[in-house]
Amino acid sequence: MKKIQAFLFCILTVAGVQAQDLFNKKDLTGWDVYGTEKWYVENGELICESGPDKQYGYLATQKEYKNFELTVEFKQESNGNSGIFFHSSIEGTRVTGWQAEVAPAGKHTGGIYESYGRGWLIQPDAQAEKLLKEGQWNKMVVRVENDQVTTHLNGHPVIILKDDKIGASSGKIALQIHDGGGVKVRWRKVHLKAL
Repeated sequence: MKKIQAFLFCILTVAGVQAQDLFNKKDLTGWDVYGTEKWYVENGELICESGPDKQYGYLATQKEYKNFELTVEFKQESNGNSGIFFHSSIEGTRVTGWQAEVAPAGKHTGGIYESYGRGWLIQPDAQAEKLLKEGQWNKMVVRVENDQVTTHLNGHPVIILKDDKIGASSGKIALQIHDGGGVKVRWRKVHLKAL
């Protein structure tokens, strides 16, 4: 009987795991900046903006994660070419890992790209490409559980991907500024639930 009670307690504990806020709405505590592009907090929102170098830039968690469900809201103000990296490692501004794309309309938001590897692993279909609300707040959910990745945008499924290489890895979560200049994206409600 005690074994059954202990087993049920474990199940309830796992099922009741609460999401943690990765962004405290005040500053960049818990994150590291890579590159010279701008990352700052304004009115409780996290903002990334191209700097004078117009290069790639990243804001990465100090902790590493393997299995998780990440929920984040973003609003693209100009160009909007960004992304949410996972299982990533960064040296300078060279990032290895996988990216859930955040990009202007028709540029595959929610698709999965492997940086410095195989490139695009999966892109949204034509219907999912229409889910992005340009100039408005969007909600993306990225779920990584062993070798399976799913993304949802504004409450709708975008992709399902199974990949052994992802399943064998872990790493940091990072937000990206694309190179080329003119990029500005606002982020809020960055929540992570460990699986």
